[in-house]
Amino acid sequence: MSDDRDHTVATATVTSDEKPYGVRIDAGGHALRGDEPVDHGGADTGPAPFGLLLSGLGACTAITLRMYAERQNWPLAGVDVKLTYIVADRDTRWIDRLITLHGIDDVQRAKLAEIAERTPVTKAVRAGTEIRTSTAAA
Repeated sequence: MSDDRDHTVATATVTSDEKPYGVRIDAGGHALRGDEPVDHGGADTGPAPFGLLLSGLGACTAITLRMYAERQNWPLAGVDVKLTYIVADRDTRWIDRLITLHGIDDVQRAKLAEIAERTPVTKAVRAGTEIRTSTAAA
């Protein structure tokens, strides 16, 4: 049930119609693809689901840091975010995130490192956002 406090932040529709596992994704009107790599039975026509998850986290990180630096009038010339999803065993998994910041000093870099820990997608992933699932007949 929704109320006046609910606010839709993003939408996506995924259509599974390609064999064996390829999907078409509409993310807010933008066309994307997803698939599994060949060694997992797919055709590798797009990023795997964890690649898409990391892409969202990386995009949010880079955009948020650029916005913050712009508001501070800092000379941030660019942001590179390298992400790796690591599974050590059944119970141990994490995301390594390396952020390279161009054109700023050490004090600014330290502040942006703090900001990176509070980006919206970082917070959603860390919080383990609730997923409410329902099904519908075709």
